[in-house]
Order: sequence, then C-alpha cells, then structure tokens
Amino acid sequence: MLKQIPTHLIAGPLGAGKTSLIRQLLAQRPAHERWAVLINEFGQIGLDAALLSRDEDGLSFSEVAGGCLCCVNGVPFQVGLGRLLRKARPDRLFIEPSGLGHPSSLLEQLGQAPWEGVLAVQPLLMVLDAAALAADRPLADNQRDALPHAGLLVLNKSEEVDEASRARIARSLPHALYWTSQGLLPFDRLPLADAVATVTDGRCLPDGPLPAVTVWRRAEEPICLVQDQPEGWSIGWRWHPSQRFDLLRVQQWLTSLPWRRAKLVVQTNAGWLSVNALEGQALHWQNSEWRKDSRLELIFAGAQNEATLRAGMAACRL
Repeated sequence: MLKQIPTHLIAGPLGAGKTSLIRQLLAQRPAHERWAVLINEFGQIGLDAALLSRDEDGLSFSEVAGGCLCCVNGVPFQVGLGRLLRKARPDRLFIEPSGLGHPSSLLEQLGQAPWEGVLAVQPLLMVLDAAALAADRPLADNQRDALPHAGLLVLNKSEEVDEASRARIARSLPHALYWTSQGLLPFDRLPLADAVATVTDGRCLPDGPLPAVTVWRRAEEPICLVQDQPEGWSIGWRWHPSQRFDLLRVQQWLTSLPWRRAKLVVQTNAGWLSVNALEGQALHWQNSEWRKDSRLELIFAGAQNEATLRAGMAACRL
C-alpha cells in the first residue's frame, strides 16, 4: 500500500467546472504515474465517473453517491476510499466533493485518523464560476467558509468577464487566482506541498461491506432513486445498456423542467451522448466513451412530483 499520497481536494459550487478541471488534469498525467479519483455527488445515482470515463491504463475511479463528503467519517466514504487506495495503489489522488458539500470540514477530517500519514493533503483548490461572480450571484455559505483555506482559486468561465469586473472580483478574493475557461489548468499550477508516495502496509485502512448494488429486474424497468435533503431534492435513473432514447424527446423534456443541475449519459438514436448543465444553460451534447448503462440525475431546489418525472423520462425511451 502507499502512504503520504499527494491528495488534491477539488472543491467549488455546483456547475463551477470541477469535473471539467479534473478531466483537463487527467489529460496531463505522466505515463508512468497511477492516478485515482474519488467523486462524491449529491444524488444517489452517480454521474461524474461516467462523464470522466476514458479508456486508459493508470486511471482508477470510485464514487460515493448521496449526501455530501463532509460526512467523511461515515462508513460509505471510509470503505470507498480505503478500497480505492488498495485497488489503485495511486501515486496521486484527486477528491471531488459535491458542490453542496462542506469543503473545509472535509479538508480538516482528511488530515485525521485513519487518513493521517496515508494521505498527504495538499492545499485546497477551489473552482469558482467567474461569470456568476461578475453577475453578483453570491457564494453559498459552505463554499464561502472554505475560501480562507484555498491555496488556489480557479476562476473558470472567465472568457466573457471584462477587466473591470475581474479587478472587482480580485479585490473580494484575496488569494492566488487563476483565470481560465473550460476548466483548463496546467498541472504545474496545482497548489502543492512536499509529498512523495511511499510503500507501507495498508491493513490499517478501513474496510467492510459497501451498500448493496441495486440490479435491474427487467431491462425495460430502470433503477430510480430519490433523495430529499435540506440542500436540495434529486432524482436519478440508471437504465439497462440495451435501452435507447430519442434525443429530441430527451432534449424537449429536460428543457421543460426547472432543475438546478442536470447530468446525464444516455444511449440515444444518435449514439452515446452526455450533458452536464446548470440551470439557465442550454444543453450542450457531447460524445461519451461510457457504455455501461444510461444514467441521468436531476437536482431541484425543492421536492417535485416523482410520478410525473418518472413518466416523462420513460416517454423518452425508444
């Protein structure tokens, strides 16, 4: 097993571009290094691993779905991370918490037992939406509380932010800033502390049974999970890989809904496509390498009519 694994916490609000930034970093991985990524999502289905999926040796992904990673002392997180480290034996670890989580709590707890000495936690990297800041949309308290702990603030989506707005934002964020778009960040700009992964005994890492994985009873019947928490309400689907969807119907259905966040990877009549959108944004479809199943997760500000959403999703199936 490894100890003193350089560990990067990539935090930030919903839709700021955390997944895009990690994807850009993965493209810069040295061929001789093994990297691992642990992803937490607010919903129960888990989409980011599918969105990041790439056919490449030396990369390992794991998900902790549901809730927020501020509950780092919970069994799912402890077992999930312990198993990822044992399986991947990574030279570097990235952790992406939910945009609705609490980065400062997670940062503190990762430096405590049982992770102390196993993980060399690097200075926090926070991804912020520069366009939202320029429009004076406030950060949520859980994100603002983490700002003093950040080693670097990446101001993403900055291509349309003028110089006057940049200066105003910079005055309100007295930290090291990096302005970018589409999550582009050179690897050498990661905030780093001295750490080199070394081999040690891994038997001290948490282990145990993970929550049972739900399987399909029939190919035509999806797994559908709902979550209701103070931070929001989510509904997610996993469809058997044999199922296909009409792209135009999916587009029209999603456009009619008041979601805060929409993530999906689906097999359509135009192939395997993905979307990762925030409220108010147009749906931008991209080709996906994911082939294991079709997944969709929607986050709303408050509870929705579950039966209506189930029917709407099913009506998109070919």
